[in-house]
Amino acid sequence: MFRLDGKIALVIGLGQTGPQGWGIGAASAITLARQGATIFGGNRTLPSTERTIRAIQDAGQECDVLEMDATSSSSVKSLVDACLAKHGRIDILVTNVGHSQPGTAAAMDEETWDAQLQVNLKSVYLACHHVLPVMEAQPTGGSVVCVSSIAGLRYIGKDQIAYNTAKAAILQFVRATAVSYASRGVRINAVVPGLMDTPYTRILADRFGVEGGYEAFRVTREKQVPMGRMGDAWDVASTVVFLASDEAGYVTGQKIVVDGGITSSTGRA
Repeated sequence: MFRLDGKIALVIGLGQTGPQGWGIGAASAITLARQGATIFGGNRTLPSTERTIRAIQDAGQECDVLEMDATSSSSVKSLVDACLAKHGRIDILVTNVGHSQPGTAAAMDEETWDAQLQVNLKSVYLACHHVLPVMEAQPTGGSVVCVSSIAGLRYIGKDQIAYNTAKAAILQFVRATAVSYASRGVRINAVVPGLMDTPYTRILADRFGVEGGYEAFRVTREKQVPMGRMGDAWDVASTVVFLASDEAGYVTGQKIVVDGGITSSTGRA
């Protein structure tokens, strides 16, 4: 089950923010490849994708990655055109670009708000804007998986108003767009990670000025989760594969929350 042999997956945001562990985009690309997909990727920097590329090649699959700006329409179009020139189609799209900056609605400056909406929300729109016409024109259609966050569903213990807003907007974008394309052979869904332990988690501990650094941040986050631990990128990647696969062929406009139970709890944040 969940085989993706012969499928072309365009993954936007598959680099690594640190040498340890794996990020969600990288793990998703690797897991898609292990299930048989050919990977074509786009990332802000190329050096950060080297580990991902090696892991995909070790899985026996082909992988090309281009440097691109996910918030630039011309850059996204160039990536899509390059994938089509190489493979002739796009069966799977994974949008994984995003990051968080601290601030409340009153404290966050306008420039940070705008930049956060660009990277977390506009990147999803641009990817779909350029890929959906390709998928619609294909007899086999396609599957889009957008990465959101439980920060778009509930408060998770830190002020990050622009990130929260963008991640919530992604969920409505997915629902509305999925209905529009349901009769056109294109499925659009969202995976909603909870408190995950990735290389980026260490950056967040510094960015939000957590007293005690990463270790204190880790302990706090794990106490919030009913399962008693954070998830990791591979937990999310498995859900991405399901949503991309033919086994999810009757699933569209949905979100799958991967969070160890936190959004179902009374909240221990």
